[in-house]
Amino acid sequence: MRIRVQPRTLMLAFFGLGLFLSCATSTWGTLSSLFRLNENQILYLFSTSAQVLAGIYGLTLTGFIFFRNELSREEQEDDTLVDAVESLKARYFKLLAFITILVLATIALSNLAISMASSSRSALGAIVINSGQSLFATSLVTIAYFIFDVISPRRIEAASKALQSTVDPTYARQNKGSLEDFLRNYNEIESLLTEYGLSANLEITPSSFKQARRPSNARLAEILARNELISKDLYTRIRNLITLRNSIIHGADPVVSLELLESSHQVLTELKRALTNET
Repeated sequence: MRIRVQPRTLMLAFFGLGLFLSCATSTWGTLSSLFRLNENQILYLFSTSAQVLAGIYGLTLTGFIFFRNELSREEQEDDTLVDAVESLKARYFKLLAFITILVLATIALSNLAISMASSSRSALGAIVINSGQSLFATSLVTIAYFIFDVISPRRIEAASKALQSTVDPTYARQNKGSLEDFLRNYNEIESLLTEYGLSANLEITPSSFKQARRPSNARLAEILARNELISKDLYTRIRNLITLRNSIIHGADPVVSLELLESSHQVLTELKRALTNET
Protein backbone atom coordinates (compact mmCIF):
# COMPACT_ATOMS: atom_id res chain seq x y z
CA MET A 1 0.00 0.00 0.00
CA ARG A 2 1.22 3.46 -0.82
CA ILE A 3 1.99 5.73 2.11
CA ARG A 4 0.12 9.02 2.10
CA VAL A 5 1.99 12.28 1.70
CA GLN A 6 3.18 13.82 4.95
CA PRO A 7 1.31 16.93 6.22
CA ARG A 8 4.37 19.15 5.93
CA THR A 9 4.81 18.23 2.26
CA LEU A 10 1.11 18.82 1.63
CA MET A 11 1.18 22.23 3.30
CA LEU A 12 4.21 23.28 1.26
CA ALA A 13 2.53 22.05 -1.92
CA PHE A 14 -0.73 23.92 -1.28
CA PHE A 15 1.15 27.03 -0.18
CA GLY A 16 3.18 26.86 -3.38
CA LEU A 17 -0.01 26.46 -5.40
CA GLY A 18 -1.58 29.53 -3.80
CA LEU A 19 1.59 31.57 -4.25
CA PHE A 20 1.94 30.53 -7.89
CA LEU A 21 -1.68 31.33 -8.71
CA SER A 22 -1.46 34.67 -6.93
CA CYS A 23 1.73 35.70 -8.73
CA ALA A 24 0.54 34.48 -12.13
CA THR A 25 -2.92 36.05 -12.00
CA SER A 26 -1.64 39.28 -10.44
CA THR A 27 0.99 39.69 -13.13
CA TRP A 28 -1.54 38.98 -15.84
CA GLY A 29 -4.10 41.28 -14.22
CA THR A 30 -1.73 44.25 -14.06
CA LEU A 31 -0.61 43.85 -17.66
CA SER A 32 -3.76 42.88 -19.53
CA SER A 33 -6.81 41.86 -17.50
CA LEU A 34 -9.23 39.31 -18.90
CA PHE A 35 -12.19 40.75 -16.98
CA ARG A 36 -12.83 44.33 -15.95
CA LEU A 37 -14.99 44.47 -12.84
CA ASN A 38 -16.85 47.51 -11.66
CA GLU A 39 -17.25 48.42 -8.00
CA ASN A 40 -20.57 46.59 -7.54
CA GLN A 41 -19.20 43.40 -9.08
CA ILE A 42 -16.17 43.46 -6.79
CA LEU A 43 -18.34 43.97 -3.71
CA TYR A 44 -20.68 41.12 -4.66
CA LEU A 45 -17.88 38.74 -5.73
CA PHE A 46 -15.78 39.02 -2.58
CA SER A 47 -18.65 39.21 -0.11
CA THR A 48 -20.08 36.03 -1.64
CA SER A 49 -16.67 34.32 -1.73
CA ALA A 50 -16.05 35.08 1.94
CA GLN A 51 -19.49 33.82 2.98
CA VAL A 52 -19.22 30.64 0.93
CA LEU A 53 -15.74 29.86 2.22
CA ALA A 54 -16.73 30.53 5.83
CA GLY A 55 -19.78 28.27 5.46
CA ILE A 56 -17.75 25.42 3.93
CA TYR A 57 -15.09 25.77 6.62
CA GLY A 58 -17.70 25.69 9.38
CA LEU A 59 -19.33 22.55 7.98
CA THR A 60 -15.94 20.89 7.55
CA LEU A 61 -14.93 21.69 11.12
CA THR A 62 -18.25 20.44 12.51
CA GLY A 63 -18.04 17.20 10.56
CA PHE A 64 -14.45 16.66 11.64
CA ILE A 65 -15.36 17.05 15.32
CA PHE A 66 -17.91 14.23 15.03
CA PHE A 67 -15.42 12.12 13.08
CA ARG A 68 -12.69 12.72 15.65
CA ASN A 69 -15.03 11.54 18.40
CA GLU A 70 -15.63 8.37 16.39
CA LEU A 71 -11.87 7.82 16.16
CA SER A 72 -11.59 8.26 19.93
CA ARG A 73 -14.35 5.69 20.44
CA GLU A 74 -12.55 3.16 18.25
CA GLU A 75 -9.35 3.86 20.16
CA GLN A 76 -11.04 3.15 23.50
CA GLU A 77 -12.59 -0.08 22.25
CA ASP A 78 -9.35 -1.43 20.77
CA ASP A 79 -6.07 -0.37 22.42
CA THR A 80 -4.07 -1.74 19.47
CA LEU A 81 -5.40 1.22 17.46
CA VAL A 82 -3.91 3.82 19.81
CA ASP A 83 -0.76 4.56 17.79
CA ALA A 84 -2.54 4.64 14.43
CA VAL A 85 -5.40 6.80 15.69
CA GLU A 86 -3.09 9.24 17.46
CA SER A 87 -1.01 9.63 14.29
CA LEU A 88 -4.20 10.30 12.32
CA LYS A 89 -5.33 12.90 14.85
CA ALA A 90 -1.97 14.66 14.65
CA ARG A 91 -2.10 14.60 10.84
CA TYR A 92 -5.63 16.01 10.68
CA PHE A 93 -4.86 18.69 13.27
CA LYS A 94 -1.91 19.98 11.23
CA LEU A 95 -3.93 20.04 8.02
CA LEU A 96 -6.88 21.72 9.72
CA ALA A 97 -4.61 24.37 11.24
CA PHE A 98 -3.19 25.08 7.78
CA ILE A 99 -6.68 25.29 6.29
CA THR A 100 -7.68 27.73 9.05
CA ILE A 101 -4.75 30.00 8.15
CA LEU A 102 -5.69 29.82 4.46
CA VAL A 103 -9.32 30.67 5.18
CA LEU A 104 -8.41 33.60 7.44
CA ALA A 105 -5.98 34.95 4.85
CA THR A 106 -8.62 34.66 2.12
CA ILE A 107 -11.25 36.47 4.20
CA ALA A 108 -8.72 39.19 5.04
CA LEU A 109 -7.93 39.71 1.36
CA SER A 110 -11.66 39.74 0.58
CA ASN A 111 -12.21 42.52 3.10
CA LEU A 112 -9.23 44.40 1.68
CA ALA A 113 -10.54 44.01 -1.86
CA ILE A 114 -13.97 45.31 -0.80
CA SER A 115 -12.30 48.28 0.89
CA MET A 116 -10.31 49.02 -2.27
CA ALA A 117 -13.21 48.46 -4.67
CA SER A 118 -13.12 52.05 -5.89
CA SER A 119 -9.43 51.70 -6.85
CA SER A 120 -9.77 48.38 -8.65
CA ARG A 121 -8.15 49.73 -11.79
CA SER A 122 -4.88 50.47 -9.99
CA ALA A 123 -2.02 47.97 -9.93
CA LEU A 124 -2.40 47.38 -6.20
CA GLY A 125 -6.15 46.83 -6.56
CA ALA A 126 -5.57 44.27 -9.32
CA ILE A 127 -3.03 42.41 -7.18
CA VAL A 128 -5.39 42.26 -4.19
CA ILE A 129 -8.33 41.08 -6.33
CA ASN A 130 -6.38 38.36 -8.13
CA SER A 131 -4.56 37.22 -5.00
CA GLY A 132 -7.84 37.00 -3.09
CA GLN A 133 -9.51 34.82 -5.70
CA SER A 134 -6.38 32.68 -6.05
CA LEU A 135 -6.38 32.00 -2.31
CA PHE A 136 -10.10 31.31 -2.47
CA ALA A 137 -9.53 28.62 -5.09
CA THR A 138 -6.56 27.20 -3.17
CA SER A 139 -8.62 27.04 0.03
CA LEU A 140 -11.37 25.10 -1.74
CA VAL A 141 -8.89 22.61 -3.18
CA THR A 142 -7.21 22.15 0.21
CA ILE A 143 -10.52 21.62 2.00
CA ALA A 144 -11.60 19.11 -0.65
CA TYR A 145 -8.34 17.17 -0.20
CA PHE A 146 -8.76 17.24 3.59
CA ILE A 147 -12.30 15.88 3.38
CA PHE A 148 -11.34 12.98 1.12
CA ASP A 149 -8.29 12.27 3.27
CA VAL A 150 -10.43 12.08 6.43
CA ILE A 151 -13.11 9.82 4.94
CA SER A 152 -10.63 7.50 3.21
CA PRO A 153 -11.74 3.90 3.91
CA ARG A 154 -8.13 2.76 4.29
CA ARG A 155 -6.93 5.50 6.62
CA ILE A 156 -6.02 3.06 9.43
CA GLU A 157 -4.04 0.86 7.04
CA ALA A 158 -2.19 3.87 5.64
CA ALA A 159 -1.39 5.15 9.12
CA SER A 160 -0.19 1.68 10.16
CA LYS A 161 2.08 1.48 7.13
CA ALA A 162 3.54 4.90 7.94
CA LEU A 163 4.17 3.82 11.55
CA GLN A 164 5.85 0.63 10.36
CA SER A 165 8.17 2.66 8.11
CA THR A 166 9.04 4.90 11.06
CA VAL A 167 9.70 2.14 13.60
CA ASP A 168 11.23 -0.38 11.19
CA PRO A 169 12.60 1.59 8.20
CA THR A 170 14.66 -1.35 6.94
CA TYR A 171 11.82 -3.88 6.78
CA ALA A 172 11.64 -3.70 2.97
CA ARG A 173 15.25 -4.77 2.49
CA GLN A 174 16.44 -8.26 1.76
CA ASN A 175 17.50 -9.08 5.34
CA LYS A 176 14.03 -9.94 6.58
CA GLY A 177 13.56 -11.68 9.91
CA SER A 178 11.11 -14.35 10.93
CA LEU A 179 7.71 -12.88 11.74
CA GLU A 180 6.88 -16.01 13.73
CA ASP A 181 9.93 -15.55 15.97
CA PHE A 182 9.15 -11.85 16.38
CA LEU A 183 5.58 -12.58 17.49
CA ARG A 184 6.80 -15.29 19.85
CA ASN A 185 9.19 -12.83 21.50
CA TYR A 186 6.47 -10.21 21.63
CA ASN A 187 4.01 -12.57 23.30
CA GLU A 188 6.56 -13.34 26.00
CA ILE A 189 7.20 -9.61 26.48
CA GLU A 190 3.44 -9.07 26.74
CA SER A 191 3.15 -11.77 29.40
CA LEU A 192 5.90 -10.17 31.45
CA LEU A 193 4.31 -6.74 31.12
CA THR A 194 0.97 -8.11 32.28
CA GLU A 195 2.44 -10.02 35.21
CA TYR A 196 4.75 -7.34 36.59
CA GLY A 197 2.98 -4.25 35.26
CA LEU A 198 -0.25 -4.99 37.10
CA SER A 199 1.56 -5.86 40.31
CA ALA A 200 3.53 -2.59 40.11
CA ASN A 201 0.43 -0.48 39.53
CA LEU A 202 -0.81 0.44 42.99
CA GLU A 203 -3.94 2.06 41.57
CA ILE A 204 -5.39 -1.25 40.33
CA THR A 205 -6.41 -3.78 42.91
CA PRO A 206 -7.41 -7.37 42.02
CA SER A 207 -11.07 -6.66 42.79
CA SER A 208 -11.23 -3.47 40.73
CA PHE A 209 -9.28 -5.08 37.89
CA LYS A 210 -12.02 -7.66 37.40
CA GLN A 211 -14.46 -4.87 36.63
CA ALA A 212 -12.06 -2.65 34.69
CA ARG A 213 -10.58 -3.32 31.30
CA ARG A 214 -7.02 -4.59 31.15
CA PRO A 215 -4.51 -1.73 30.68
CA SER A 216 -2.80 -1.62 27.29
CA ASN A 217 0.71 -2.97 26.86
CA ALA A 218 2.00 0.57 26.36
CA ARG A 219 0.41 1.62 29.66
CA LEU A 220 1.89 -1.39 31.46
CA ALA A 221 5.35 -0.58 30.09
CA GLU A 222 4.90 3.01 31.25
CA ILE A 223 3.98 1.77 34.72
CA LEU A 224 7.18 -0.26 34.92
CA ALA A 225 9.24 2.72 33.75
CA ARG A 226 7.66 5.10 36.25
CA ASN A 227 8.27 2.64 39.05
CA GLU A 228 11.91 2.44 37.85
CA LEU A 229 11.67 -1.28 37.22
CA ILE A 230 13.00 -0.76 33.70
CA SER A 231 15.19 1.94 32.16
CA LYS A 232 13.89 4.67 29.86
CA ASP A 233 15.87 3.21 26.96
CA LEU A 234 14.29 -0.20 27.45
CA TYR A 235 10.86 1.44 27.71
CA THR A 236 11.41 3.23 24.39
CA ARG A 237 12.40 0.01 22.65
CA ILE A 238 9.38 -1.81 24.11
CA ARG A 239 7.11 0.98 22.83
CA ASN A 240 8.62 0.59 19.36
CA LEU A 241 7.93 -3.15 19.39
CA ILE A 242 4.35 -2.54 20.52
CA THR A 243 3.85 0.02 17.75
CA LEU A 244 5.26 -2.33 15.12
CA ARG A 245 3.15 -5.29 16.23
CA ASN A 246 -0.04 -3.19 16.30
CA SER A 247 0.79 -1.75 12.88
CA ILE A 248 1.13 -5.22 11.40
CA ILE A 249 -2.23 -6.20 12.87
CA HIS A 250 -4.00 -3.24 11.28
CA GLY A 251 -2.75 -3.40 7.73
CA ALA A 252 0.99 -2.89 7.56
CA ASP A 253 3.08 -5.41 5.64
CA PRO A 254 3.36 -8.65 7.67
CA VAL A 255 7.15 -8.57 7.59
CA VAL A 256 9.83 -7.58 10.06
CA SER A 257 13.46 -6.71 9.51
CA LEU A 258 16.28 -8.80 10.94
CA GLU A 259 17.30 -5.79 13.05
CA LEU A 260 13.90 -5.57 14.75
CA LEU A 261 13.81 -9.33 15.25
CA GLU A 262 17.15 -9.17 17.04
CA SER A 263 15.94 -6.13 18.98
CA SER A 264 12.86 -8.03 20.17
CA HIS A 265 15.09 -10.83 21.46
CA GLN A 266 17.36 -8.34 23.24
CA VAL A 267 14.39 -6.54 24.77
CA LEU A 268 12.96 -9.82 26.04
CA THR A 269 16.28 -10.78 27.60
CA GLU A 270 16.81 -7.36 29.23
CA LEU A 271 13.21 -7.24 30.47
CA LYS A 272 13.54 -10.65 32.12
CA ARG A 273 16.84 -9.62 33.71
CA ALA A 274 15.48 -6.28 34.95
CA LEU A 275 12.32 -7.74 36.48
CA THR A 276 14.17 -10.71 37.97
CA ASN A 277 16.68 -8.43 39.68
CA GLU A 278 13.87 -6.29 41.08
CA THR A 279 12.02 -9.27 42.50
